[in-house]
Amino acid sequence: MGFLNKIFGTKEAAIGSNDEFWKWFGKNAKQFHNVVKRHDNIEQEFFSRLSPKLSELREGYFYLTGMLDENTAELIFTADGTIKNFVFVEELVASAPDIPGWKFTAHKPETKDSATSIKMGDYRFSTDTLNFYAEERADHPDEIEIVVTHDDLNNENRDSIANGIYIFLDTYLGDLKFATSIDNLRIIQKSEARQELIPLEKLKAFLNWREKEFVEKYDSVLIKIQEDEFSLMEGHKKNGKPIIAAIDMELLKWENKASHPWMLKMEVFFDGSKNDGLPDTSTFQALNSIEDELLLALKDHKGYLYLGRETSEDVRDIYIACKEFRNCSKIADQIKQKYKYSFDIAYEIYKDKYWQSLAHFA
Repeated sequence: MGFLNKIFGTKEAAIGSNDEFWKWFGKNAKQFHNVVKRHDNIEQEFFSRLSPKLSELREGYFYLTGMLDENTAELIFTADGTIKNFVFVEELVASAPDIPGWKFTAHKPETKDSATSIKMGDYRFSTDTLNFYAEERADHPDEIEIVVTHDDLNNENRDSIANGIYIFLDTYLGDLKFATSIDNLRIIQKSEARQELIPLEKLKAFLNWREKEFVEKYDSVLIKIQEDEFSLMEGHKKNGKPIIAAIDMELLKWENKASHPWMLKMEVFFDGSKNDGLPDTSTFQALNSIEDELLLALKDHKGYLYLGRETSEDVRDIYIACKEFRNCSKIADQIKQKYKYSFDIAYEIYKDKYWQSLAHFA
C-alpha cells in the first residue's frame, strides 16, 4: 500500500465541517504562507488546493490573499455579493483557530484611504473621477438609490465604465456595505444629472447617515399576524398553465413594509407532470410540511413575515419578508439540506424594501 501511495499519492479526506477545513488548512499553512510570500505560482500551489476544499463545505466561497507585512499573510473570504452566503463566510472565519503567520478576514474590507484608485484599460476610477447624488422617490422614501457619474463616461464606453464603477465601489465601500446599503445604483453621464453632483468621497458618510436613520425609524417595528387572513387565488399563466396562490392581502397593505427589507424566496421543485404542473395529494401534503417547518423556525414576532406562496409549473414559491438576512439564510439552508433527497430546493435572499416581488398580487 505504501508503494501505491508513493505512485498515486494519498487521497485527502473530504471536508465536512468548518473545523475539518481549518485542520486541513493548518497542516498546509506553512507551505501556503511561503507561496504567498514568494508571490509566485499562487494559483497552482495555493488556490488550486484551496478551492476544492471550500467547495466540499459549500458552494459560494471566494477569496483573496496577500501579505499584510513581512511575516503575516492575509486570506480574505468573500461571498462576492451573494447575500445568502454572507453568514457562512462570517461563520467560517469566526471558527478559524490561531495559525501563526496568518490573518483571516470575512468580507473584503472597505478602503480607508480616500485616494485609492483603480485603473482598468484606459480609465481610472477614484474619488476624483466619480461623483454621485441620491435620487429620492416619494412613494419609496426609504429606498437608497444612488446615481453615479464618471468624468469619461459616454455612450460608446458605457459598459466598460459601468463595470469599473461596480468594481471600484465594491473595493471602496467593502463588499458587505456595497451589497447591503444601496438598493438601486444607476450610472449616467454628467450631462444627464438632475441634481447637483457630490464628490464620491462623501458617499460613505451619506450611507452611514441613512443607515442610522433607518435603524432608528424601524428597529422596534414588529407586527402580530392574525391567523386565516390569506386570500386563495386560482388562475392561469399566459402559457395556459394553472397557478394557485395563497397571499396575505391585508399584510401587503401594511404601511411599514420597509421595516422588513429582506425577502426570502424559497423554491421547492416537484414532479407535477401528471397534474398539469400542480402537486398531487401526497406531494401537496409534503410541500405543506416543508413550509410549516420553515414558518415554525421563522416566526413573525422574531422579525419574519410570511407573505404567502404560489404554486405552478412544478414549483412552489414561498415568500417571507425578514428584518435580517443572516439567520434566515441558515434556516433556509437547513431546510434545503434536510429534504435534499426528496425535493430539489433553492432559495435566494435579496433587498426588497417595498415587497415589490409580490406587487402583481396587490
